[in-house]
Amino acid sequence: MDDLLALLLPPLPVVVAVLAVAGAALPAAVTGGGTRRWFGGRGESRRAEAQAARDAAAQAFYELDTAQRGLRISIETITAVDASPAARQAVDHFAELGRRIDQVSEVYITAVDAHDLDRDDLDPSVAARATGELNRAKDELARVKDELDRYEQGLAPLLGKAETQLARLAPARERAKAALLAASNGLDAARASGLRADELAARLAALGPELTRLNEGAGQHGVAETLQRADRMLREAEAVRSEAERLPERAAEIDKRLVSLRTRAQALAHRAGGVEPVLSELRRRFSTACWQDLQSVPEQAAANVRQAEERLGEATLAREEQRWADATALLGTVRALLNGSDEAVSAAGDRLERLNAVAKDPQAEVERTRFAIRDAQLLAMAGRSTPDPRHARPLDDSVARLERAIDGLEGRHPDYWHFLQETEAVRTTVARVVELIREDRGAGR
Repeated sequence: MDDLLALLLPPLPVVVAVLAVAGAALPAAVTGGGTRRWFGGRGESRRAEAQAARDAAAQAFYELDTAQRGLRISIETITAVDASPAARQAVDHFAELGRRIDQVSEVYITAVDAHDLDRDDLDPSVAARATGELNRAKDELARVKDELDRYEQGLAPLLGKAETQLARLAPARERAKAALLAASNGLDAARASGLRADELAARLAALGPELTRLNEGAGQHGVAETLQRADRMLREAEAVRSEAERLPERAAEIDKRLVSLRTRAQALAHRAGGVEPVLSELRRRFSTACWQDLQSVPEQAAANVRQAEERLGEATLAREEQRWADATALLGTVRALLNGSDEAVSAAGDRLERLNAVAKDPQAEVERTRFAIRDAQLLAMAGRSTPDPRHARPLDDSVARLERAIDGLEGRHPDYWHFLQETEAVRTTVARVVELIREDRGAGR
């Protein structure tokens, strides 16, 4: 802290410089000097009183100067770390006190310079006048000292906060430097395992100028900025170290995903080849509405598999070049392509299976849906003589919707897929009503 403040402290105001001028006036306890004997009865007594007044004024001047010096250090400590309105107000107040100190100090110096109290022929009237002037100067110095003391008491919260900030400075700087060293060691270990870690090395190198500024210290860049810089460097260096330590694991994970996704793409290509026979059976046995939306599945699945294989090739190259972020992004694209195609291919087989089941026994789907409706109706009537319209209306609508879906099965080529969609929609509506009933019961409604 002392080094920082030495850089930040500007020259002291006039009051400090005048110590050299007034040095002769300091009391014996301060200067180590003394006064000559002056014989002459009443005149000697007046002279002794004047010298005592001079010594008392010098002591008051010395105490005021000492207090001002200490407070100036406190002010510089605060301004080094705090730019708040309260801190600026404290600085302005200190400057105002400094002007007041200069004024009373000038009065004191003038009084000291006006009279040579060590002269052998000092006139008693002059000694008396000097005593009065010096006592008044001493009283003014003491009053300003009291003002300075009260100001110092009010400054305590700001000073405490500033000193806390300064106390954080050295540890924060050392933590940042230690983190940089750990990151550098982590990079060396990664490279020793055959990984280049170029991206991490570039991120670490970018911290070089920041380290230079950190070493230049708070005296040049300010305490607050230096603390922020140290914190940023710490976070970035720790991130680099963590990623460097995880790099071998990340490389192994990418290698594993490359193998897994390549195998999955091959399996999906094989499964996509089986979609066309499924579509042929759907066309042969069911109405157009039951399979029309699946017509593009084989072509789209094949295109997605080809695109996935292309991205896999790019991901493999990125892995070889150790462009880890690119490899990870490409593998994510591959996974999305395969997921979409897998769902579409599975949908064709699932559609045929569900249509076969409902064509064989549509009544099973009807009973399943009716059971859900009846169960919801019983719940809606539990403990009530009449159901809540908010519950009854959607349930009645669901009954009517189910009947319409059943009527749609009549004819030579029924749309079983529409029937399945309708019964599923009815069950979804019923489930929402059941949830609403339970929420209302839980709330006491």
